[in-house]
Amino acid sequence: MTSSILIRGGQVLLGPGGGERPHYEAVVADLLVVDGRIARIEPEIAAPDVELLAADGTLVIPGFVDTHRHNWQAAFRSVASDWTLAQYANAIHGLVKPHMTPEDMALAVVAGRAEALLSGVTTMVDWAHGVSSPEHADAVLSGLLDVPGRSVLAYAGGWGLNSDEPIGEEIARVTAAVRAAGSDLLTPALGLRGPQYSSLATTADDVRTARSLDIPVSVHGGSAGWGRNRPVGQLEKAGLLDERTTVIHGNTLADDELRMIADRGASASVSADAEIHMGFGWPATGRLLAAGVRPSLSIDDCAAVGGDMFRALHSTLVAERGVASAADDRAPDRRGLALRAADVFEFATYRGARACGFEDLGMIRVGAQADLIVLDISDLSMAPANHPVGAIVGSGHPGLVRDVLVAGRVVKRAGRPVGVDIAGLVARLVDSRERILDRIAQSTGQRPATDGSWNPPTTGYTSEDARRSAAAR
Repeated sequence: MTSSILIRGGQVLLGPGGGERPHYEAVVADLLVVDGRIARIEPEIAAPDVELLAADGTLVIPGFVDTHRHNWQAAFRSVASDWTLAQYANAIHGLVKPHMTPEDMALAVVAGRAEALLSGVTTMVDWAHGVSSPEHADAVLSGLLDVPGRSVLAYAGGWGLNSDEPIGEEIARVTAAVRAAGSDLLTPALGLRGPQYSSLATTADDVRTARSLDIPVSVHGGSAGWGRNRPVGQLEKAGLLDERTTVIHGNTLADDELRMIADRGASASVSADAEIHMGFGWPATGRLLAAGVRPSLSIDDCAAVGGDMFRALHSTLVAERGVASAADDRAPDRRGLALRAADVFEFATYRGARACGFEDLGMIRVGAQADLIVLDISDLSMAPANHPVGAIVGSGHPGLVRDVLVAGRVVKRAGRPVGVDIAGLVARLVDSRERILDRIAQSTGQRPATDGSWNPPTTGYTSEDARRSAAAR
């Protein structure tokens, strides 16, 4: 049975267009969605017997694509607001993760994915490195299936600072389970441990497994001092870097490693907020562009930073402009800026979709998947939206997200989620957090506080620990 939705009377953001630099144009038009795809974009569309979405005072844009987020940490949102990377790893991976049940993990994934979806993240790579058993992996799958967003389950079992645990059979099992679920909105991937966190031999085994299963690979590389062992160089030398690889962060990668990413047609993911916050170093955005890589964007973890992509857009833009200006005494006198609002918007949509392997997402054009956000631009924080993309990047926030569509299905309407009991979900998430903290107290004799007073040690997770671990492999 054919399903149709007519979005009438708003501005529609077309682009990114051809050429080396993205270009977007907002036009007043009606947009017709038929069976999950954009069927027509015209000044006025007469279409009887369709669901009507009145869009006066709005801007219709492509849904955001987050190429790297750890949803399993949702119950501990903001606890790492004042922590470094080593503290986060010690507390969340070393203490919280071992005390999470599969039920806790499923609930966290639902909460994390729903929060992102309702703020306009229609596609997300859930980088599931919280799984400590097959049951936990199944819980991540279950949680993603419960939320009507488009998701990539990047299985990352066996994750640790020095992990060579064989996981090939589990990679294959989880991949088969994702495919057997029969959801057009869920696809499998591998969250690769090495070579930052496992030996090159183990890394090669995992990549070969992924290739045999025809799934993409996502890997942390260049994460502060943890990434100074030339992880991309090691992948390249071993023949493990290809066009289906996404390298996350890249802050401490050497310039020649960034060129390797470009030469192999691989992609990159910049998590500006988390990287600056936790001491990774400045985001590699400008260096990636200089090497020929147009990156995607990601949030990383909501234990430390906010979960909406508007924040990521703005942080990525201003961080790179700050880096560029610091290197140029005449920066205030230049005419124009190298990195534009349109660039980072493209990173968060079109480039993210490409990194995930989706050719028909991340833009608004006839034939594309109808993953769309309807933004209220009549709000005083946006109006008058003279430069629409500039307004999104500079002034956008989740409160402006009026409607969200995924594959043509309305999942948020008039500012309210469709079919999600937010109050009930939050109550269950709080209960889960309390149970986890109780288990930690029973195990260690101390119950961590979540009010900002918890100041975890860095033991076992410093850059020096990482270097010693890498040298020992």
